[in-house]
Amino acid sequence: MADPALGPNDVVGAGLCVGCGACAAGSAALSFDGRGLLVPSGDWARRRSDGFARICPFSPAAHNEDEIAADRFPAAAHRDAQIGSYEQAYVGHVAEDGFRANGSSGGMVSWVAAELLRRGLIDGVAHVAAADPGRDGRFFSYRISRSEAGISAGAKSRYYPVELSRILAEIRAVPGRYAIVGVPCFIKAVHLLRREEPLLAERIPFTLGLFCGHMKSARFAESFAWQLGAPFEQVKAVEYRLKNPARPANWYTAHLTLADGSTRWQDWWHLADGDWGAGFFQNPACNYCDDVVAETADISFGDAWVEPYSSDGRGTNVVIARSPLLHRILRDGIAEGRLAFSPVDAAFVAETQAAGLRHRREGLAYRLRVFPPRLPLRKRVRPASVAPPLRRRLIYRFRASISAWSHRVFALARRTHWTGLYVHWARLMLALYRRLAYPRR
Repeated sequence: MADPALGPNDVVGAGLCVGCGACAAGSAALSFDGRGLLVPSGDWARRRSDGFARICPFSPAAHNEDEIAADRFPAAAHRDAQIGSYEQAYVGHVAEDGFRANGSSGGMVSWVAAELLRRGLIDGVAHVAAADPGRDGRFFSYRISRSEAGISAGAKSRYYPVELSRILAEIRAVPGRYAIVGVPCFIKAVHLLRREEPLLAERIPFTLGLFCGHMKSARFAESFAWQLGAPFEQVKAVEYRLKNPARPANWYTAHLTLADGSTRWQDWWHLADGDWGAGFFQNPACNYCDDVVAETADISFGDAWVEPYSSDGRGTNVVIARSPLLHRILRDGIAEGRLAFSPVDAAFVAETQAAGLRHRREGLAYRLRVFPPRLPLRKRVRPASVAPPLRRRLIYRFRASISAWSHRVFALARRTHWTGLYVHWARLMLALYRRLAYPRR
C-alpha cells in the first residue's frame, strides 16, 4: 500500500516538526508557536500532498539516512553502524590563524566553508548568523555569505530555532553553487529536496553537517535573561558558548549583550536549566531522531568530548570526511600545515559522542516501545524487545518529562509574570535528574 499523503500540520500535530522550512515558501511561512518553536503557519500548512511526504525529514514516506548515504557515498571506504559511511575521521583543530580562536570549537566548520570559497568550488555558504531581534524578531537566522569575512561572522554555536525557507528561495533565484551548513535533520531535508528539484541538486553540491544532541526552543535564551537579571526586551545579542582558552572547553558560559552595551554572563552549571543532557526546552521531534553525526552530509563536525581534548579551552574538533573531494581538501590542509589533525577510528568518534548516541540508540528503541509516535516513522532503530536496565529507563522517562514540562511551566511563568515559578521548578528537576543520572557524584 502506498504511503498516505501528508501535510505540514499532520507532522506538527504529531510532535515531529523540526521547523526546518524545507517545505515552506514565503517570508511568513513559518512562525514561532507558544513554545518558542518554529512551525509552519497559514493555509498552506493544511494542504496534504505526496510531494510534501517525500521531503519532510520525519515523514514515513521519506528516504532514511542509510538510503540517502548509500546514494551519496556508494564507494565509501568505511561503514559504521553509529557514525555512518565515511572516508576517514580525524581529531584536531585549525592551525591557520583566526579560525580556531573565532569558533566555539576547533574552527573547522568555518575553515572548510572558507576553503570551498577560496578554491572556487562554491559562490556562497548558507549558515546561521546573528540577527537583529528588534528588526527580525529573532536572535539568529540563516543567511548566505559570499566572503570569508561573512563566514567568520557566522562562526560559533547557535542553540536557537532557525529555518531554511528564505535561503532556499535565494538559491533558487540566484544562479551559483552553494554549500549549506546544518544539523542532521536539516541536511537530510536538503537532500530530500535535492531529489525532488534538479535545480537544487545542481546548485547545492556540498553539505556541511553539525553533530547534534537536540534542538532548543527560543525560550532557552529567554530563560538565560530571567536568571541573569536582564530585561529580555533589552537583550540584543546572545552567545551560548563564550570561549576562554584558560578553562576547559566543556565549561560553557552564557553571555548576553543589552541595548545599553552592558553585559550579563554566567556559567551554565550555575543555571537552573544548564545541564544539556536533562533536555530543557527540547524540540519534541528530537525524541525520535536517530542521527547524531549528520550521516548524510559530505563532511561532519563535532566537539571532541574526551580527554585530553575536552580540557583544552581553545577547542578541538572531531571531523568525519564522507565525500572523497572533501577528504582530499582535508588531506591537503594537513599536508600544508594549515590543519593540525590526526586520523582516528569510528570507535573514537563514537566515544566523543557517547551520551548522544546512547540516547539515540538504546533510548530511542525504548521510547519507540513505550511512547510510540503518532506517525508510523521508518526509523533505523527498532522498538526495544528487551527493556534497558531500570536506571536507564528512569533516566529516559525523566528526560522526556523535563522536555515536555519545561515548555508548559515556562509558558505559565510568562503568562503570570512569575519568573520564579519556572526557575524554582527547573532547579528542583535538575537536582532530581542529577541524582538519577550521576549517582556517583
